[in-house]
Amino acid sequence: MRKLAILTFQTLDGVMQAPSGPEEDISEGFTHGGWANECWSEVMEQVGREAMREPYDLLLGRNTYDVFASSFANAPAENPTAEILNQAKKYVVTSRACKLQWQNSEKITGNIEAEITRLKKQSGPLLQVHGSWLLIQTLLEHGLIDEYRLWTFPVVLGSGKRLFSKGTIPAMHKLIKFESCPSGAFMHFYRPSESVMVRPNRVPR
Repeated sequence: MRKLAILTFQTLDGVMQAPSGPEEDISEGFTHGGWANECWSEVMEQVGREAMREPYDLLLGRNTYDVFASSFANAPAENPTAEILNQAKKYVVTSRACKLQWQNSEKITGNIEAEITRLKKQSGPLLQVHGSWLLIQTLLEHGLIDEYRLWTFPVVLGSGKRLFSKGTIPAMHKLIKFESCPSGAFMHFYRPSESVMVRPNRVPR
């Protein structure tokens, strides 16, 4: 059985929407796209070193898949990031009928929980989710995430799609790796803890 990890860029207040550009995701009237750019180069060095060297398959939502495909599918062969992503197997959660054009891509449709559980039971490399906010909400709901690979940027936005949104189930997590950047961004990896989250008793009014 293989593990599933999410790789997420977020602000200090937990927003993960459109880190790299203003047009990446403007849904719900979001106007702060590109908020990660000041720290981008040093964070991407960390990402390459800590999360992209080991073999992995990609699990992506359709919008993130389209963004990645437009950036990397036809990138020059000497681009190391493009080479890794092009060679990786890509599982794409989508309800659209159109064919996936990026090489090594396979659709996931129907019962998403059951399909991802099936993928996890297969032999193979790590399943790694990049971006894909809506997909992550489904993974959180069904307890399918084995590791959180988070990069937090020294930015506060006040609005936008948050990693842990309304309805998130309370849970404890164990920190397994941490590293900061000179810019103030920091990497932190967590795994779900076996400890039970105890809610404090409420005093009746």
